[in-house]
Formats: sequence, structure tokens, C-alpha cells
Amino acid sequence: MQSWQLPEYIADILPSAARQLESAKEQLLALYRVHGYELVSPPLLEYSQSLLTRIDEGLSLKTIRVVDQLSGRQLGLRADITPQVARIDAHLLSANSGINRLCYAGPVLHARPDGFLSTREPLQIGAELYGYAGIEADIELIDLMLKSLTIVNVPKPTLSLGHIGIFHTLANAASLTTQQAATLLQLMQAKDAAAVQQCVQQWQLPEQWIKAFVALPALYGTQTVLQTAADCLPDLPEISEALQQLRQICTAFANHNIFIDLSELRVDNYHTGLLFAAYSEDWPDALARGGRYNGLGKYFGRNRPASGFSFDLRDLIGHLPPVEKLRGIKVSVQDATAAKTEIEQLRSAGECVIIDYTPECNDIRGCDRQLVWQNQQWQLIPL
Repeated sequence: MQSWQLPEYIADILPSAARQLESAKEQLLALYRVHGYELVSPPLLEYSQSLLTRIDEGLSLKTIRVVDQLSGRQLGLRADITPQVARIDAHLLSANSGINRLCYAGPVLHARPDGFLSTREPLQIGAELYGYAGIEADIELIDLMLKSLTIVNVPKPTLSLGHIGIFHTLANAASLTTQQAATLLQLMQAKDAAAVQQCVQQWQLPEQWIKAFVALPALYGTQTVLQTAADCLPDLPEISEALQQLRQICTAFANHNIFIDLSELRVDNYHTGLLFAAYSEDWPDALARGGRYNGLGKYFGRNRPASGFSFDLRDLIGHLPPVEKLRGIKVSVQDATAAKTEIEQLRSAGECVIIDYTPECNDIRGCDRQLVWQNQQWQLIPL
């Protein structure tokens, strides 16, 4: 293997794509700022247990671990920024007992890629709201997620809604073990109602729970699914509340294409309620994902309601509008010293000034003007 080769699913970002990413990141953070979200920047490296690898198997498998040569303890390279922001809310911002709105943008590292088209070094950007359990917070975050996708040139995404609280309510009511619940979650993802039925029958669950679990994989489609769910699922207060929350989201985003999927449960283990995602016809997986994760902060000593979303900005390079390279001003190396004052003034004004060290080539890419001494003064002339 050549020494310059990179690991699989790791890639350099070249100038044109880097301009696109940085421009989009700046616009997104500006959007979050005017909505009241303050920027935080957690470290790339932490003690692995602080990254919640001990409670989330999926996150644990993604986390790259190393030994800290200073303490001898195990460190982890973050695979998700959300738990880090929950830690910040729980400890560093604990003096604020009200709402904290926080946003972030930074790389994460995965031990394995999420898919064949994924990178192992996503550029994760997102926003989180702590301290309010009402559905209004989720509506605010969904609105912010959709505005984010408009900025990155995805104007009409499909909004997909689910609610993992419905499954958890059924699992608790049916007294499933942790292992049984995990098994059913995997089967739900395949929407294999026959396998779900076989599984719950083997466990000899009461008939009402068998019917409910078998129905769940088929509860996807348009908003009429919500009424179907109300008719066929047990009349439990938690389920009624979850369905009402989904109706409120549908009302709030009535102008968007909405897809309901009550068996869409592909989330990190820390999610507890409403789930939302955005899809586009030209992309095989979700462009952005989010949801409610009440109680995550208890692992850091502060139990708070929370909701948020994030996405991989590198995934969206194909959507990002092109960003033209700044057109430059060429200055011959022979003139650089004499024109030093003028060069600094131009750069202070935001102009790109490039010293031409090879005037014999007469080719400085990206320059459309030249600074020359004419008529007893420095002048810009077109190239």
C-alpha cells in the first residue's frame, strides 16, 4: 500500500467542495443564531464512558477507542455530538434551569461506515433544545431542520414522522424483556409482520398485544394511518398522546409532503418519543434525522426533556450550490515590496491579492486583474 493512501471510506475534501461546505456551514450557523441557538464546540476526544457507549450498543459499535497515555483510561473518538451537547447542558450550563438552545458543527468518526455511500468522517451539524417537553419545541426544531435543507438546496423534502414511544408503551404493557423488545425492534425494521406474529406467539403473549405488535409494521403511509392506528391499537393514554402529537405536527406542516411510519424505529437507543426525518427523491437514505430524547441528561446528573436534529453536511455535497472561487488580483513579485501598502489595503477590503512569483508563465489561475504602476500611481487593470 502506498504511504499516501487513505483508509477506506475516508477522503480528502478538495478546494471546490471545501468552499461549498464552509459556505453552507456558515449559512446554517447564521440561521441557527437568529433562531436563538448558541454555538458550542465539544472536543473530538473524550473518555469513552462519557460518550454513552455503555448504554447505546449502536453508538458503542461506531466508536473508535484508544488508550490515554496520560491516565491509562480508555478514550473514545466521538461518533455522535448529541450526547456531548447533553453533557454540556447538564454540567457546564447547569446554572440555567430554563431552556438552553444549542447548535454545533464538527466532524465525527465512525469505526464503520453507515452504508456503501457513507463516509466514516461525517461533518455533523445540528441543533438541540433542552428544558421544555412540549410539542412546540419539536415543531420549532422540525421547522429549523426544513429551513436548513432549503439552505443546502433541498427545497421540497418529504417529512417522515414516527413515534418510538408507541412501541415502548406496548412493550412495557406486554411485559417484554429488554432482549425481547430488541428482537421485535429488528423485525419491525424489516416490516415483516409474519415474523413478528410468529415471535410474539412463541412468547405466548395475550391476544391484544399480539394484534397490536402485528399491526404496527403495517402502520405506514399518509396521514390516514393515524386514524387506523387509533382504531387498531390498544386504548392506552401514552399511545393516544403520541398519536395526538403526530396530528399536531401534521397540522403545523400541512404544506409539506408528510409520510407517517409507526414502525420506523431506526434511532439511537437514547431516543424516547417523537421521531422525524427528511427524505429526498434523489437520495437513498434520510438527509436529516431528529427526535425527542427526554432523560438523556440523567446519565450526566441532570434529567431534562430534550429534542433535536442533525445531519451530515458532507452527505449533501451533491446538493450544495457551487461557490465560485474569489477572483484575485495579480501582483508581480518585483512590485510586491513597493506596493505593500496598496496590497494590504486591498486585502483589508476583502480582495484576494496573489503575488506572482513566476511572471514568465503569465498564468495565475483565478486572477482577473493586475496591480501595476501607471501614471505615477498604482492602478488595477483587467487581465
